Amino acid sequence: MLNIRTLIYVVPAILISVTLHELAHGYVSYKMGDPTPKEDGRLSLNPLRHLDLFGTLALLFAGFGWAKPVRVDAGYYKDPKTGMVWTAFAGPLANFILSFICIFLFVLMLKYGHILVTNDLFYSVFGYLSELLNYTAVLSLGQAIFNMIPIPPLDGSKILYGMLPDSVYEWFLRNEYLLSGIIFLLLLTNVINGPLLQLRNVVFNGMTNIALQILF
Repeated sequence: MLNIRTLIYVVPAILISVTLHELAHGYVSYKMGDPTPKEDGRLSLNPLRHLDLFGTLALLFAGFGWAKPVRVDAGYYKDPKTGMVWTAFAGPLANFILSFICIFLFVLMLKYGHILVTNDLFYSVFGYLSELLNYTAVLSLGQAIFNMIPIPPLDGSKILYGMLPDSVYEWFLRNEYLLSGIIFLLLLTNVINGPLLQLRNVVFNGMTNIALQILF
């Protein structure tokens, strides 16, 4: 995934994707009555408040990764179990929405680019923006899909919590470090990269087809 020549696209794409993902978690929790994300400074568009070193490296090298988890307190929710599901789902949902917006704008630029590109400067800016949109869509999808894996501490596990008996979910929590280690190992050895890439491509192509249907 990582190529020195593509860092000018990949780095801002990661910053945008990670920031919106974590901001969405914090915002939804805050709107449901939890002051913790605001107190921790996580209702911020500053990427440095959200980056996780290993998760960022995973995004750079594998195209799938995560950010520093937003601390939330479900005790403030009217329905803690349901509230946690929505808080967890907010991050991946933000990534899916961001990806579709980027794909839509990319297709829009392809349709009307010939009108905007009138000189070399506009051509350079147009080329950069189109590539940035493409990389942001891809990396944002990668973050969303990876985080939907239903294993702690990923968002998918918290979504799964709302559909499992408490005793089963408690087993997942007791074995969180073991399960997290397995995910790291599978990711580093490329065992799950192939299926995740295929799924990402399917979703990306589906979003592209929707954008094409709307604009053409």
